[in-house]
Amino acid sequence: MSTSARRVAQLSELPEDRAVRVTVDDTPILLVRDGDTVRAYSPDCPHAGGPLEEGALCNGRIICPWHKGTFDVATGDVLEPPALLPLDRYPVTLDGEDVLVSAEKIARPEPAPHTPPDAAAAPAKHYVVIGAGAAGAAACAALREFGFDGRITLIGDEAHAPYDRTSLSKFVPSFEMAPADVPPLLPPDWLTMHGIERIVAKVARLDVPARTIHFEAGAAGSQQSIEPLTYDTALLATGSVPTVPDIPGCELGGVHVLRHLDDAAALIDALGDDAAQTRVAILGSSFIGLEVASALRKHGVPVTVISRDTVPFVKQFGERAGQMFRALHESNGVKFYLDAKVASLEGDEGNVHAVMLDGGEAIPADVVLLGTGVAPATAFVEGLPLQQDGGVIVNAGMHAACGLYAAGDIAVFSLRENQEPVRIEHWRVAQQHARIAAQNMCGARNRYLDVPFFWTYHYGKNFEYLGHASEWDEIVVDGDFDHHQFIALYVRDGNVDALLACEREALTARLSDAMRGGLSRAEALAIIGAAAPDATTRGAPEPTTS
Repeated sequence: MSTSARRVAQLSELPEDRAVRVTVDDTPILLVRDGDTVRAYSPDCPHAGGPLEEGALCNGRIICPWHKGTFDVATGDVLEPPALLPLDRYPVTLDGEDVLVSAEKIARPEPAPHTPPDAAAAPAKHYVVIGAGAAGAAACAALREFGFDGRITLIGDEAHAPYDRTSLSKFVPSFEMAPADVPPLLPPDWLTMHGIERIVAKVARLDVPARTIHFEAGAAGSQQSIEPLTYDTALLATGSVPTVPDIPGCELGGVHVLRHLDDAAALIDALGDDAAQTRVAILGSSFIGLEVASALRKHGVPVTVISRDTVPFVKQFGERAGQMFRALHESNGVKFYLDAKVASLEGDEGNVHAVMLDGGEAIPADVVLLGTGVAPATAFVEGLPLQQDGGVIVNAGMHAACGLYAAGDIAVFSLRENQEPVRIEHWRVAQQHARIAAQNMCGARNRYLDVPFFWTYHYGKNFEYLGHASEWDEIVVDGDFDHHQFIALYVRDGNVDALLACEREALTARLSDAMRGGLSRAEALAIIGAAAPDATTRGAPEPTTS
């Protein structure tokens, strides 16, 4: 491949509010204009390949349209996850108005292989990350990124390296992705290259005052015990465990939860060779439950959803949006039993064969998935006051106690000043927390100022949720709920606390940046209007109170 610079554009042709994709010697490259400066980067988000030119470019930030990974315009470095590694850079020169780019990457400094400290020297600080999921991987990457050169130990009870857990409900049950193909969060050799020690074991006890971790016997398939581990500072990022309802029959064969990669593999195995003939009942209309329902229906599996809720997602999104999700699933063949109570799971020869409702109706089922919620995985924590549900109270810097930080599902934190702390079970929020914690473990004094975000995937449609709203005065809708092309603003006291959108990915990328400093209803509508000059032909945004 030629490494000579090629003319790819003129400076005046490059807009300042969005990036442009070009090709140099068969290499796709992203051009980003910042005033009279042009920079060139790899064009696809390192997390899942989102095309960055379809996102937003604002306030010195490149924002991915798909999952809102954010990069520094000046350097290509990660500012917000889910991407954990920076963009590749390419040389750019300006010759008058001509923009010339070479397809030869600018080399980033390669990390030297991490070596243990000299025994004669002062012992290096030891940081431990407890939990090898999204937050754990993000913390390890950020600790090295922000200059910590001491000892890091990553502890998790799965043999797999940290992986993209979101695929387990979205793509594995549809057979679009085999369990073995679920992507890792970091390159295969990254942990080794950066000197991250791994311990595959269950933590039996975390003694917070003594800064000591005790392990269960038989770690990593061995009957040999692991000696207790002491640390200087730890990040607790253990996530959640599925809650198993107090229903007779949950111990039967064919009853599943979905949290780990092995759970996903077991669910696929349970469907058998003729999955279209395997009747699946999902208990609970949670995000996990309905994403799995969507994935299974794509493969032709008969699905019934049984829930105590009267409308799916009504607490999160309101009545109108909840009815939209129900209609979408019903139009794809899912049968609902809502406002229903399960009395028992009935079995034959040790395997489930029916779900019995409180009213006496029997729903045939060869496989049952428990989508009945999760609880913080903190039962092993000692010497630290916990919330009633097991949550860990942290300050805005994710600090929980002397020598201890917490991130992710378990963290109870203040999303906004002068509001009650919340616990948000979002995959990307866990990564945001972890980066803040890692920065502060490296000596910073940073606060969580990010915007929560998650996405939920149903029948090929990606629904995005930005912010967090537990209550609202009105919901302002621009677009069409029924045709799944809309943005809905959840407004309280004149401010946008959250939004739900479908097929508005570039717009939500821009709004994700605007919400960082607080966003009024009027400001949000102005951004929406500017992004859609033909908004008047669709009708003005419509307020509702659902």
